Amino acid sequence: MADLQSIKNRFGIIGNSPELNHALDTAVQVAATDLTVLIAGESGVGKEVFSQIIHALSSRKHNHFIAVNCGAIPEGTIDSELFGHEKGSFTGAVDSRKGYFETVNGGTIFLDEIGEMPLGTQARLLRVLETGEFIRVGSSKVQKTDVRVVAATNKELIEHTGKGKFREDLYYRLSTVPIRVPALRDRKDDILLLFRKFVVDFAERYKTTPIQLEDDAKNVLTHYPFPGNVRELKNLAEQISVLSKTKTLNAVQLQSFLPEHTNNRMPVLASSGFVSSGEFANEREILYKLFFDMKKDVTELKKMFLEILKNPSLAGNAANYTKESLMNDFNVINNDEQQVLQTHHAVQPTLVQPNNQPVILNDDIQQHEEVEESLNIMDKEKELIIKALKKHKSRRKDASADLGISERTLYRKLKEYSIEDL
Repeated sequence: MADLQSIKNRFGIIGNSPELNHALDTAVQVAATDLTVLIAGESGVGKEVFSQIIHALSSRKHNHFIAVNCGAIPEGTIDSELFGHEKGSFTGAVDSRKGYFETVNGGTIFLDEIGEMPLGTQARLLRVLETGEFIRVGSSKVQKTDVRVVAATNKELIEHTGKGKFREDLYYRLSTVPIRVPALRDRKDDILLLFRKFVVDFAERYKTTPIQLEDDAKNVLTHYPFPGNVRELKNLAEQISVLSKTKTLNAVQLQSFLPEHTNNRMPVLASSGFVSSGEFANEREILYKLFFDMKKDVTELKKMFLEILKNPSLAGNAANYTKESLMNDFNVINNDEQQVLQTHHAVQPTLVQPNNQPVILNDDIQQHEEVEESLNIMDKEKELIIKALKKHKSRRKDASADLGISERTLYRKLKEYSIEDL
């Protein structure tokens, strides 16, 4: 068995994390066999390097090796690319063509992003893996091939099988030997080693001095999550090597090259099992907002009524025998949100009865003497607004403060009563 360090040097692998060493050790052990291998890991961790290691250390190393990105080939042509086609089998097929499984016979084919492969092509691949047989598109002749398949994915294929997006039988056939390449954030001790290697390489390429990091910058770099993994770190090192005006970076200078990472990995809390999506949570927030806006409007209306009670000239003699009732009603409205829209004694919906009938404000209040002056609340409210505007010479901010309401409420009332600025 080859020494792990010599393999790292040969293929340019930097790092000593236990997870990385375990993945490399598995690749070395399985290389000498013809077993199918499934390499799993996030995008940018270097899965293709592991496929190259498996091929280079196998008995097929002198034969062809080809890497195919299944996600980059259109669904209508992927069968032709992999298995070939006959002349006239489809529009544009002006000649017969060999597929990868025919041209790489005796070698290794690396199927990257296997999770993007169409279901129909998956069935064809399963037959190749089980019997070594395939049929060109547009042909009825069965052909044999001896190709070792190494597949890779950045998705959880077992979850895709449950959703019907990936064949379960193909998944278990591919994952005879699974290898999981760790993400860069899971091997923090390797980040500085990789960064130093990259900046030295770029310094040689661009004929500059390698970038150095101060201790605080090293701390920032090792705690950055690197969603793009090794590929992102390499791009960062190249960007800094080209654009940095200084050759020694502190934390602030390094931070300017790092993108804002907003991926929230915190769990989502849900109460009673009902909040299962952001849609319902947003609806609940809207209801809360409407509720508190309503509370604010009721509070402002209470202030307006109390202002009427403090100025008997505005409400006429009726204020004398309604003040106590109104005070009892509105004092019940307090800071408790559960009682914003409730009053201890409900105000009757009509303050003025037709034909000069007695005014009824509370079930406990008996009939009183007839009044001829209108006590309609809207009329009094409109009268108060006009007086406030005249007093403050149409300055709405001052008028709303004097009335004890917000400018927004005052503006709404002006529209409602068709009051022009005075």
